[in-house]
Amino acid sequence: MTFEASLAESVRTLQSLAAIRPAIDRAGGLIVETLKHDRKLLVCGNGGSAAEAAHFSTELVGRYRKNRVALPAIALSADGSLLSCIGNDFGYDQVFSRQIAGLAHPGDLVVVLTSSGNSANVVSALHEAKKMGLDSLAFLGRGGGKAKGLATCELVVPGESGAAAQEAHLFLIHHFCELIDAAFV
Repeated sequence: MTFEASLAESVRTLQSLAAIRPAIDRAGGLIVETLKHDRKLLVCGNGGSAAEAAHFSTELVGRYRKNRVALPAIALSADGSLLSCIGNDFGYDQVFSRQIAGLAHPGDLVVVLTSSGNSANVVSALHEAKKMGLDSLAFLGRGGGKAKGLATCELVVPGESGAAAQEAHLFLIHHFCELIDAAFV
């Protein structure tokens, strides 16, 4: 794909987010309310989505644009020792759900990021959230895959490009960070 074609695809994908604006607003409210009630975000994804999960958690515990209180968020893909332990002892499909079972408390929010929606460990994380009575937020791409319909709130980025979906997910993370910064003055 040429630079121009890639840029045009990314711009189209970002512009298409207007079509899911009600879900974006709902997700922002869910995130801010969770944090306002002193509950935490448990964020997960694989590969590039794992990097975005860590990025989101970093913006909350550290800072985004302004200094504010540290907010509770954990990237479930960040601890290599724990991932390898759970993967070895329980199977890779359980690397996130096992952490949710051990770390989550009532009122916490499970946040998953996946450009395909078909990762078994992400689907398992959403099932664990539901089993525990937790709200969940899914950042999805390419139609949502097997994860579609499993989360309390889902953001299905329109289009078929996984790369453009990940770019849109990062844009949305930054949008939510703006809302969070405004809510925690």
